[in-house]
Amino acid sequence: MDSTCPGPIEGLSVCAPKLTAIVIARDEEHCLARCLETVAPIADELIVLDSGSTDDTVAIARSFGARVEVTDWPGYGAQKNRALALARSEWILSIDADERVTRELAAEIQTVVKSPASEMNGYRIPFLATWCGRPVRFGDWAHTRHLRLFRRGAATFSQDFVHERIICPGPHDVLAGLIVHDTVATEAEAREKSWRYAELNAQRLRERGRGGLLPALTHSAWTFVRGYLLRRGFCDGSTGWKVACACTRGTWLRYLLAGRHHRPRHRRSRAVAAALGVFALFLT
Repeated sequence: MDSTCPGPIEGLSVCAPKLTAIVIARDEEHCLARCLETVAPIADELIVLDSGSTDDTVAIARSFGARVEVTDWPGYGAQKNRALALARSEWILSIDADERVTRELAAEIQTVVKSPASEMNGYRIPFLATWCGRPVRFGDWAHTRHLRLFRRGAATFSQDFVHERIICPGPHDVLAGLIVHDTVATEAEAREKSWRYAELNAQRLRERGRGGLLPALTHSAWTFVRGYLLRRGFCDGSTGWKVACACTRGTWLRYLLAGRHHRPRHRRSRAVAAALGVFALFLT
């Protein structure tokens, strides 16, 4: 099987010592099982922190033997710190419900957590994003590495409401195996995510006095040029075009909504809809 499309991991010990995998979730029944299938065989402990799912997310998590806790929603950073506080192992693997560990990465993680001689506090992991099941190898989503494996006592999550980061002093190293991120399953989901994350990120721009029509135009134009041309998104064909348009749409909305400081974030006014219409043919 292609290592970039992992299924259940066979042949690996279920007794990998010293590792807890933490997941935060809400209404993730469409992807959670695929995630847990790839981490359950290598983790001593699975922790799923749910924030009020109305589907079968909790039942799926428990079917894998996960410890499930249900809480309110304080934001991404605070929620992940809650999950981290529940962990008992020396090593932590932070993974999202729409991500999967490849076999190669699973084997590397086992080697790390079993090694008493490791001097590292954390490991960065390469990511392979997908668009509707298709791998994205160029553009803004490609060639990214994120710190996801770290010693429990050495790290914490930032308190950012969205786009949180792991704060972990070095030394760090880089693993070779991949995490596959099923970023969007459908184009409708891509559009919904563009709005949702734009509304969340607009607040931070607004607090810094940024946003408005002109910044929306300039920053979104740069986003497209950077991702589609400079980072060769065009090499991914139609997938690269769609990813570049999704990134451009997200930037456009984020700056446009940030300029609407006198209106509630959740209202999509006629003015916004009209302005967005300028880019409708380009961004859809």
